[in-house]
Amino acid sequence: MVRVLPEIFGVIKVYDQNGWIQAQTPGARDIIVFDESAPRIGKPGGIAHFGFRLVNSKEIDVTVRAVKEAGGKILDKGEFCPGEPYLFFKDPDGYEVEIAFESPTPVDPKLKKK
Repeated sequence: MVRVLPEIFGVIKVYDQNGWIQAQTPGARDIIVFDESAPRIGKPGGIAHFGFRLVNSKEIDVTVRAVKEAGGKILDKGEFCPGEPYLFFKDPDGYEVEIAFESPTPVDPKLKKK
């Protein structure tokens, strides 16, 4: 099923790994992950985690400090690939959150000027 969902919904495959696909909706920076790996498969209806994108990759360390100051627990920090840092943490309520920077793709909308 993970192989046909992007075709059904018209999303663009950004990453295609063994057992999972990261897809982006056209005209937006929304990311959907279709994951068939054994540890992630479970009862439908739950949320494994949710995430937010950084606008600038250099903001990751500021974000780590803010998470710690807010009472969050760092689970993992690294890079998906060079120049694309990520952070996974649990918030004080126990939700797993991802914050990451991903290089622009051809389907990204233009950023709005402030």
